[in-house]
Amino acid sequence: MGIRYDLKRSRRKVARKAATQYERLDERGRFWALRGVTLRVESGESLAVIGPNGAGKSTLLKVLAGIIAPDEGTAEVRGSIATLLKLEAGFDDELNAEENILLVGEYLGIPAPEMRRRIPEILEFADIGEFSNAPARTYSAGMRARLGFSVATSIEPDVLLLDEVLSTGDEAFKEKSRKRMVDLMKKARAIVYVTHDLDAAEEFCTRAIQIENGRVIADGTASDVIGAYRKRSLK
Repeated sequence: MGIRYDLKRSRRKVARKAATQYERLDERGRFWALRGVTLRVESGESLAVIGPNGAGKSTLLKVLAGIIAPDEGTAEVRGSIATLLKLEAGFDDELNAEENILLVGEYLGIPAPEMRRRIPEILEFADIGEFSNAPARTYSAGMRARLGFSVATSIEPDVLLLDEVLSTGDEAFKEKSRKRMVDLMKKARAIVYVTHDLDAAEEFCTRAIQIENGRVIADGTASDVIGAYRKRSLK
């Protein structure tokens, strides 16, 4: 599976930067964010995706989420999907917390009565206080992230896609988030977790892959792949 971008259609400065930093251009000058990726995640697996910035980790997650389609090969996900890629995705700045919860629930295909039933627990976990009655444009970045995390983790998916979500909020909320993630991971049938937090990846995941320059260069148990990556990073 592969994802490519035509740099000729990009701004010249961006194209020069990509060409300089990465050896991922083909003979036609196209930049491959991902190429030659073959990956299968079985039910019951928790997969960590690690690697340096710009390696293609988040692009892989967007492919699995159906946000972008492969230019080469295919991607298939079976079952219901929950994605924590951008925590406040789907929020309307003019709506309050309850209205935004119902809006996101509609995006996720959850019936309104079911989403209404979950509102009290979602708001309690988000802990945004009286701002729950205020429009989202008045929220701080932290408040938006807490509400987004609370909404996204209130469902029980077959496939859970995560991107650095445990770096959100203050220390107290991070700890509460970690506990919520553990519970959610137990309920999901398959998990793909993109992260730079190697400790969290080793704690939560059973398997790991390492991506560099758009290709998978290591695949194995979380402890083995993460251990080798740590040694390589130290060198």
